[in-house]
Amino acid sequence: MPNPHPVSWVILAGGQATRMGGEDKGLIELAGIPLIHHVFNRLSAQTDSISINANRNLDEYRQLAPVFKDELTGYPGPLGGIHAGLTHSSTHWVGFVPCDSPYLADDYVKRFMHEISDDIDILVAHDGEHQQPVFCMYHQNALPKLNQFLERGERKVRLLYRECKVGYVDFSDATHCFINLNTPQQLSEYGQKNDNQ
Repeated sequence: MPNPHPVSWVILAGGQATRMGGEDKGLIELAGIPLIHHVFNRLSAQTDSISINANRNLDEYRQLAPVFKDELTGYPGPLGGIHAGLTHSSTHWVGFVPCDSPYLADDYVKRFMHEISDDIDILVAHDGEHQQPVFCMYHQNALPKLNQFLERGERKVRLLYRECKVGYVDFSDATHCFINLNTPQQLSEYGQKNDNQ
């Protein structure tokens, strides 16, 4: 039986990674494997509709999945990748994951799919204490609101939520999903943990 709500999924790898010294974060290695591969491997076990938002090293990312760049100039942050994902995807719903979270839950896609509702613009993961804004799913209905938001020069995701109908996806029992590696120190610490396992 076909899925009544087909979803495209996008790995966000278009950031500047200033806390990583400006390196392309998706290609930085954890346990000898680029971060983007960790994320892709976990996501591809759950869906076969994956693309990547990246703004450099496009050929390397294309080895995994179709790639598209930000449509907007001036680096608008994660919302730039989300905007590009909605623009490039043909499905009504588009899900997103960051490229620096290698411990994505095995049922990440399933949890989001379960919460889809006709009266929601955006679904956001919640760890029981905080929302996780870049672990999300947007309906195409949100795109006009996002366009207006960005045209005003706004960039903070949480401010956008005030203008949209937002629902939350419970990950309070899977908070490891949101471990993201932002600095060389974090990368080193988690690399050592992997080596010792």
